[in-house]
Amino acid sequence: MATATKPPLPSISLKPGARRTPTEPSKVMTLFVMIVVTLYFGREVLIPIALALLLAFLLVPLVSLFRRMHLGRIPSVLLVVTVTIGILLALGSVIGSQIGSLAGDLPKYTTTIETKVSTLKAATLGRLTKLVQTNNSPNAIPSPASRSTASQSPSQPAHAGKSAPAQAQPAPSANSRWGMAKEFLTPILSPLATLGIVFIVAIFALLQSEDLRDRLIRLLGADDIHRTTIAMDDADSRLRRYFLTQLTVNTAFGLVVGIGLFIIGVPNPVLWGVLSALLRFIPYIGSFISALLPIALAAGVEPGWSMALWTAALYVVVEGITGQAIEPLVYGHSTGISPFAVVVAAIFWSWVWGPVGLFLSTPLTLCLVVLGRNVKRLEFLDVMFGDRPALSPVESFYQRILAEDGDEVLEQAEILLKEMPLSEYYDDVALKGMQLAAIDAERGVLAADQLETVKKTIYELVESLTEHIGKRNDPADATDPLSAGAPPLDGAPAILSIAGRGPLDEPASAMLVHLLQDQGIAARMVRYNDVSRHTLQNLDVSNVAMASIAYLDISGSPAHLRYLIRRLRRYLPPGTPILVGLWPSDDPAQDQTRTAIGADHYANSFADVIKSCVTVIAADHIPLPG
Repeated sequence: MATATKPPLPSISLKPGARRTPTEPSKVMTLFVMIVVTLYFGREVLIPIALALLLAFLLVPLVSLFRRMHLGRIPSVLLVVTVTIGILLALGSVIGSQIGSLAGDLPKYTTTIETKVSTLKAATLGRLTKLVQTNNSPNAIPSPASRSTASQSPSQPAHAGKSAPAQAQPAPSANSRWGMAKEFLTPILSPLATLGIVFIVAIFALLQSEDLRDRLIRLLGADDIHRTTIAMDDADSRLRRYFLTQLTVNTAFGLVVGIGLFIIGVPNPVLWGVLSALLRFIPYIGSFISALLPIALAAGVEPGWSMALWTAALYVVVEGITGQAIEPLVYGHSTGISPFAVVVAAIFWSWVWGPVGLFLSTPLTLCLVVLGRNVKRLEFLDVMFGDRPALSPVESFYQRILAEDGDEVLEQAEILLKEMPLSEYYDDVALKGMQLAAIDAERGVLAADQLETVKKTIYELVESLTEHIGKRNDPADATDPLSAGAPPLDGAPAILSIAGRGPLDEPASAMLVHLLQDQGIAARMVRYNDVSRHTLQNLDVSNVAMASIAYLDISGSPAHLRYLIRRLRRYLPPGTPILVGLWPSDDPAQDQTRTAIGADHYANSFADVIKSCVTVIAADHIPLPG
């Protein structure tokens, strides 16, 4: 699985005396503050508009269905809105009738709850009093009777306990009646007015859905209509799938809760089932809010606590199964939002817009993520809130070895090795990550101690991954150069894996040795210092089949490599082939480099190196047919 590294960021140089313009982060922060202030102080206007657009978005498929039945745009919109209002009125009537039937029995339930609270309070005070008296504390807690007796003043006159004669209450004036009516009607009329605004805006949005779509395309980027259309289609499919899945899951949750409460014996199970389904649209806390009233009601139905405990257990079990098993299975990665972003978005939108913002937090954040994935200037939104990894496997590998976090490097490798062979992991992840480290070392960014830390971490990784070598290689796959490995050759000629003089060429040579040994090919690593002019004569070159030189970062025509190959040709047995591994493979001057170096074989990956080694071993020790 190839992973392309990101191109380096372009360097920006300023002329002497030039003044820096305000940085981009400061502009983004200023824009963010302005947006937050607008959302907060304009919530009275923006909340109905957001709800209306969301409602119109959900009703567009029904309008399109009726339009395909040749009903016309206006009749289709009016019919869909009428059906929606009818469903809401029916749902409201069910809730209202259930609340009305519950209101008559509330005094009885309230009395039972007050009795239980008084019993718990008396028991708690009695235990505290007994505990204080046992410890001989002077600050004993008096009983309720003693507190009431002590509260009476000894100087209180005898007639103080008698009630004063009642005074006639004046008849309420017209102004007071208007104030009482206003105080009673305001909490009712305000939501109704908001609901009316929502439906009016939704009707106009449905009537002009195509025009609104075109305007949105113009705002997002008319210069790239293809990308903008893909972004809108992505957001459309994700939002619809999210709401459809959420509606199905929450409806099933309310149905199971209603049936469970009916079996337990809690009054009005239909009411609590409907409220549980509706409140669960509020992330994280909706189901817990919906459980409070049924549990309190169950505590007031019977003198004991068994019904309340069974009710609490029902919500805990159903919510646990729904949230931990069903939702991860049916949602999958449909939203594309990271769990951390969901929590942060819920906190932010609930602070800005209250409960409505908590309900809209996930859809709004999902739209931001889709914009970040398709609009280059908004890519930071996808990085902040998306569920895709912020770093590529190569970047993540380099960051972890730089931080000397060998455990995380190994964990990442084990995850990737479930989908790719070890040789591919070394080629596409480890080597490319080591190239980043080599580039930083050449630029002087890595200090000497950091470079040693990186080398140590890579050596530990190679040793830990030894057991994974060859596990993912299918011997029957003839197209895999590693699957056609030579048979084990005891005492057979070995491959010399010679490290280049780069800072991380030795770990790369160690990786090659492990891969060759897994193919049944004898191999041993040789450090660069061991092939210098003064130490080459001490190198054991008996029984050598090939010499392989690994360079992580090489460009142009390095003179030291040409001289190294000349020394090896004079010292190695005659006819011993020499292979040079050239990384990176996308060097445009690589053909000129090969011509100047003068090696026998060249490779751009571990797979190519092993294939060449297998070919040499097979040609020397296995007779060709015919």
